[in-house]
Amino acid sequence: MAEKIIILDFGSQVTQLIGRRLRELNVYCEIYPFNKVPALDADVKGVILSGSPCSVRDSNAPQIDLSGIKGVFPLLGICYGAQYLAYRFGGDVEGSLSREYGRATMQVVREDSPLLSGVPASSQVWMSHGDTISRLPEGAEVIASTENVTNAAFSFKGEKTYAVQFHPEVFHTTEGSRILGNFALGICGCKGDWTPDSFIETTVEAIRKQVGDDKVILGLSGGVDSTVAAALLNKAIGHNLTCIFVNNGLLRKNEYEDVLESYKSMDLNVIGADASEEFLAELAGVSDPETKRKIIGRLFVETFDKYARTVGNARWLAQGTIYPDVIESAGIEGIASKIKSHHNVGGLPEKMNLKIVEPLRMLFKDEVRRVGRALGIKDELVGRHPFPGPSLAIRIIGEITEEKLRVLREADDIYIRGLRNYDCSSLHLPSASDPRVEAKTLYDAIWQAGVILLPIKSVGVMGDERTYENPVALRAVVSTDAMTADWFHFPYDFLANVSNEIINKVKGVNRVVYDISSKPPATIEWE
Repeated sequence: MAEKIIILDFGSQVTQLIGRRLRELNVYCEIYPFNKVPALDADVKGVILSGSPCSVRDSNAPQIDLSGIKGVFPLLGICYGAQYLAYRFGGDVEGSLSREYGRATMQVVREDSPLLSGVPASSQVWMSHGDTISRLPEGAEVIASTENVTNAAFSFKGEKTYAVQFHPEVFHTTEGSRILGNFALGICGCKGDWTPDSFIETTVEAIRKQVGDDKVILGLSGGVDSTVAAALLNKAIGHNLTCIFVNNGLLRKNEYEDVLESYKSMDLNVIGADASEEFLAELAGVSDPETKRKIIGRLFVETFDKYARTVGNARWLAQGTIYPDVIESAGIEGIASKIKSHHNVGGLPEKMNLKIVEPLRMLFKDEVRRVGRALGIKDELVGRHPFPGPSLAIRIIGEITEEKLRVLREADDIYIRGLRNYDCSSLHLPSASDPRVEAKTLYDAIWQAGVILLPIKSVGVMGDERTYENPVALRAVVSTDAMTADWFHFPYDFLANVSNEIINKVKGVNRVVYDISSKPPATIEWE
C-alpha cells in the first residue's frame, strides 16, 4: 500500500468517522489502538490522535510516547488528542471550566494557518468535551476560538503539529472536510489518488501473490460484501475460486433462485446448496432468538463444510470481512469495549483447517459498493440493503413456521417492491450507498429496510366480517455503518399505499405499523 495517514484511537465512538472522511478525500488511512502504534515508515504521511471518553487528568488516562511522532510527522490532535498535546507538553487542562456539548461557532484567529486555509472567518463546529485547555504549552499559539473556549484550535510554531478541540469528522462541523483536507492534502502532502480503480489493481495483485495457484472457497450470502469479494477474487484467480450459496430456507421471496442466477451471469463458479428442509426442521418449536441464531450458525457451518469438501485441495477460505469488522473486533482494553466478536468467521477456518484471505478488510461499506461498481457488478447487487445473517428467522418474533414465512415473504416483497418503484428524485435525498449522489428511489435512500411479523393478533374488519389476524411492522433506517441509525421519514402516501396493499393482498395480516425507533436505544432488527 502506498502513502497513508495513521489514526491512533483513544476510544472515541466516532473515530471511524475520521477514517471515512479521509477516504472520501481519496486519502488512504488506517486506524490503530493508541497502545498498538505500528511502524511509521516512509509511506506514513501524517498521524491523527482521536478523541476519547477519558480525561487527560485521570490517573488511568491513555498515554502515548510521541517522541518519534511530534515534530517528525505532521500531527493533528482531535478533542482528547488536542488536550493530550496541550497537557503532555506543559499546558494546562482544567475540568468544568467551559464545557461545551453540541454546536458552537468558531472564529478564525490566524487566517494564515495552513489548517484553516479557505475556512470562513466564522463557521459552525461540533463540541463534545468536559475538560478545557486553559493554557497552551510554550511554543504553541491559538489559531481559532469559540465564544466559550479560547483555545479551540492551536498549532506549534516551527513544526507541523496542530490541534482542534472540536470534532471536524462529524457532519455538524460544516467545514470539517475542508479542515481534514487541509491537513491530509496540504500539510501532509498526500496526493489523494486512492480510488476504487487503484484499490482493485493493487488488491488483485496482492491476491495473486498471496494464494498463488491454490484453490479458494467463498461463502456467498447475496449481500454486498461477499459479492464484491467474489468479483475481486474471480478477477484475480478465475475458476480457482469456488463460491457456495447456502439456502437456509429463511431467505426472502424468490431470493435463492434470483441471486443464484445473478451470480452465474457474473461468470462465478457457484454451487447452490439447498439445505432449507434441514434448517426448518431444527428450528421447529424454537422461540428464543439467541437459540435460533446458534442453530442457524451451526447448520450453516455444517452445510458449508459438506459442500466445500466436494472441492478438491482447497487451501483458502475467503471472507467478506470489512474494516468496521476489523476495528470492532480489536477494541481497546479498558477504554472502548469490544463491540462484537469477528462475526464473519463463524467457526469455519478452525473446522476446515483453511487459511484466510480477506480482500475487503480495509474498506468501509460505502467503499465496498464503489469498488463493486468499478468492477461492473450490477447495481441491484451492489446497492442491496444489508440483510441479517439469520435471515427472516429474526424478523419472525417467536417460533418459525412455513405459514409465518409465507406471510412475511409476501408482505416483505410488497414493501421492498414499493421502495424500489417509488420515484423520490423530487425529494433530493442522498443515496444511502453513496451519499455523494442523489437517490432515484426510496430504496436507494434507505440503508436497511424490512418487515417484522409480530407474535400478537388484533381485531380488524374486512367487508362485512371481523378478522383476528397478525399485525406486521415496517422498519426502515438511515445510517452509514449500522453503529447508529435513525428511522426514515417516509412520505405519507407511500405508507398509506403499502399498508393498503399488504392488508388487501397478504392473507393473515390485518394491520400495518411503522417502527419509528432509532438506534440507540433500539436496534435495527427486533431480535
